[in-house]
Amino acid sequence: MSVRVRVPSPLRQLTGGASEVEAEGSTVGEALHGLEHSFPGFEARLFEAGGGLRHFVNVYRNDEDIRGAGGLDAALQAGDDLSIVPAVAGGWSPASAD
Repeated sequence: MSVRVRVPSPLRQLTGGASEVEAEGSTVGEALHGLEHSFPGFEARLFEAGGGLRHFVNVYRNDEDIRGAGGLDAALQAGDDLSIVPAVAGGWSPASAD
């Protein structure tokens, strides 16, 4: 089944600049792994060598974090939206407030 994947700016070089692409799969993992066939380089950016998502990659299915919804095995329905969101590092510290 076809789902829409929202691609963050750092990965758009893989999609020719497209901010949204279509993917096929019945689970989140199938859809994300399937991106590699159309857009080589996605697997290396999204997945660890063992197959899990890299710790700094967050994925949302219809605005719900997949980590609480079955992870890569979370089921997809036609028309679902997946959003790939890289984690943002940093933050506020008292020293930086000056």
